Amino acid sequence: MSSKRIIIVSGMAGGGKSTAAKALEDLGFFVVDNMPPQLLETLVALVEQSGSELRRLAFVVDARKKSFLKGFLPIWKRFKASDDDTSLVFLSAAQDELIKRFKETRRRHPLDSGAGILDAIATEQTLLQELNAHADWHIDTTSLSVHDLKRKITNHFGETESPSTSLTLMSFGFKYGLPPELDLCFDARFLPNPFFIADLRHKTGLDQDVQDYVLSHREAHEYLTKIKDMVTFLMPKYHHEGKAYVTVAVGCTGGKHRSVTLIETLAKALTKQGLDFQIQHRDREKT
Repeated sequence: MSSKRIIIVSGMAGGGKSTAAKALEDLGFFVVDNMPPQLLETLVALVEQSGSELRRLAFVVDARKKSFLKGFLPIWKRFKASDDDTSLVFLSAAQDELIKRFKETRRRHPLDSGAGILDAIATEQTLLQELNAHADWHIDTTSLSVHDLKRKITNHFGETESPSTSLTLMSFGFKYGLPPELDLCFDARFLPNPFFIADLRHKTGLDQDVQDYVLSHREAHEYLTKIKDMVTFLMPKYHHEGKAYVTVAVGCTGGKHRSVTLIETLAKALTKQGLDFQIQHRDREKT
């Protein structure tokens, strides 16, 4: 079988291991949290024996159980001697920052046996000395936000550029409620309503004559230009921030005429801008 990419994520409690693990999952790694080092080779061997196509594995190893860390170094040396691409990442932060994070989350340090958080941090540092000494990459997360850390992991371990943000263009009717997944919401109810045109009432914004009616009003074109400019401005920002999904929703009263027309027209404009997206007309078929 071809070689695998194996990443061990370790470090101080509160240092950002969970964020790093989620970033690796987003990159397609199979991630196992709180993994006893003694089981690392066993799990990798099982992957090999099963014929699994898993080629990207990540394991989070910490000091929650002191006995788990015994014998790590020989195991890690065998990993390093294999044909696999291996990396040990160690995350830490300044003591004051770690204390602040535990206070903010109201979590108890996993090694606090009653002596207090300072003692727990000191104990953890001692237990993790061996892993820290053999790390391929040290990350000090003291001044990093969750998004900063995710970008670091993505840029370092992504095989290509980070996955693009998934864009959905959605039409909907306000009378059926706001879509819970929306990120940007635009209201088209100020435009003249085709519902009150007898020949258009039972049609939708997918029909050309409905589109012609809605777009015959100058305000519709001005509004679409502003929406397009907003979307094209924000999408690179969302992508840089690591946002996986963005839903841009345009609503009208029933979600059949104006909103559908604007979404269909917006889609054509964004295609010319090179953006990829999917279209959903949530309420087009409702009566």
